[in-house]
Amino acid sequence: MCTTCGCNGTDQGLSRIEHIKAASNHLRGTIREELEQDTPAFTEEAAQILKFHGVYQQDDRDRRRAARASGGGKHYVMMVRTRIPGGRVSPEGYLAHDEIAERWGNGTIRVTTRQDFQLHGVLKRDLRTAIRAINQALMTTLGGCGDQERNVMCCPAPLGDRLREEVRVFLRELVGALTPATRAYHEIWIDDQLVASGREEAEPLYGDRYLPRKFKTGIALEDDNCVDVYANDLALIALRSPEGGLAGFDVLVGGGLGRTANKPDTFPAVAVPLGFVPPEEAVEVCRAVVMTQRDFGNRSDRRHARLKYLLHERGIDWFRRQVEERAGFPLQEFRPVRRIALDDHLGWHEQRDGRYFYGLYVENGRIADGAGHRLRTALRRLVHELRPTLYLTPQQNVILAGLEPEARREVEGTLRAHGVPLTEELPNALRHAMACPALPTCGLAVAESERALPGLIRRVQAIVAELGLEDERISYRMTGCPNGCARPYLGDVGLVGTTLGKYDVFLGGDFEGTRLNRLFARNVPLEEIPRLLRPVLAAFRDERGPGERFGDWCHRVGVEALAERFAVSPSGRRS
Repeated sequence: MCTTCGCNGTDQGLSRIEHIKAASNHLRGTIREELEQDTPAFTEEAAQILKFHGVYQQDDRDRRRAARASGGGKHYVMMVRTRIPGGRVSPEGYLAHDEIAERWGNGTIRVTTRQDFQLHGVLKRDLRTAIRAINQALMTTLGGCGDQERNVMCCPAPLGDRLREEVRVFLRELVGALTPATRAYHEIWIDDQLVASGREEAEPLYGDRYLPRKFKTGIALEDDNCVDVYANDLALIALRSPEGGLAGFDVLVGGGLGRTANKPDTFPAVAVPLGFVPPEEAVEVCRAVVMTQRDFGNRSDRRHARLKYLLHERGIDWFRRQVEERAGFPLQEFRPVRRIALDDHLGWHEQRDGRYFYGLYVENGRIADGAGHRLRTALRRLVHELRPTLYLTPQQNVILAGLEPEARREVEGTLRAHGVPLTEELPNALRHAMACPALPTCGLAVAESERALPGLIRRVQAIVAELGLEDERISYRMTGCPNGCARPYLGDVGLVGTTLGKYDVFLGGDFEGTRLNRLFARNVPLEEIPRLLRPVLAAFRDERGPGERFGDWCHRVGVEALAERFAVSPSGRRS
């Protein structure tokens, strides 16, 4: 095994993307040269390397048909993703993104399910200017995408307790240890000077080909899984010491929710226990996990390149041995915790320093101005005037932190004046629903998601209220394809696009995000989903045990039994 690039000593059988990465001169490729060309798009090879720099080349599918009708081609736009470890954003960083969105994007900012910012609609000619502006705000897009460590997630709540503070210190150390060493990003986007000796630079963690596929890491707390930690390739659960600080981490591996339609050998998975590490050994163990995936992950078939497939083939005991060999010490025994909870951190909360934070609901993560609902303007005004630190949540919401007690009136008044509902006014169905962007920009989307969920969830909310279940916390998650960016396979209700206007419906996950749900109905037309869910929700109301939640009830009764009981046909229609 070649531990420099993970190529098994031969180039035979490698996927095309592996060859592109190896020839990229540590992520340089031809990006710099193509930025100087007066063309609307990058070549396919450059577009692949751009992902490592936090950029996806997309085309606006709403405008595709009109462009073709007029004799043109695709309308190319760039999506720029800023890597924001733990979701922490300075007021200057937020205002920079707001300005970039206005000047070079589509006028909106997207909060992602991984605590990032995404800017949509950036044209190729404006890409370098936009990325420079992000870096001038002391932020980066490096690692936002690509076959490397993505944004490391962490509970964003700024409550100020000792455990959270020590976890935040560890987060900074971990991010530094998992960030690529290449200077390509700085050369291309910041100073315009390429280093002549670029091919000799070392990339000790990633090698010439980086990882076989994207790699995701999340850090949860033993009493708060707001990051959906079980969905990550590498999952860390911080355990509290008797003194209230960080005792160490339970380490889990192999989570990942992407799958391919009609490919049963691809599947979602939750992370499984690997072991326990004290704080001083945690970074080395994390690097060893990444190295093991680098050395043994599938580089011939990208559909099977995630860590979960390596575990499926080799087993957790084999994987643990590989990790211990690379770390240089044995892992301690996994320390099971009680059932982990989940807090979305919305609404008003007191910090330990006498100040407050406010968790602001952002429907499907889209910070935008619309008719009667000017969220982007309201948020810009609050950040400009109050200068809060912001934290992005894994539920696509925004926390405004460090607010003085007297700021509460200004926050609530500004939101109301701009037509933005307060968190306390939201029904639970909306509060616990989220969708991926999907159409028109995501090239993988086969169905609507962000644009479909608002209407759908309000119909579901009406049914929930009619049944007297409005106080229940039930999660609803929708994606426009099977790749699972909004984590639909962990939701109480998962809706996964199969073709335009139709969705597979999954039931039986748990609200805390520790269990996969199961398929309930296939290819259900969007307009029929509320009618499909109503009898199941009614049965839950009538038959649940004391304190039993919807997903747990579905799991106990059996999703297959529910499908048979309510006569759901393969098409999703009730017979």
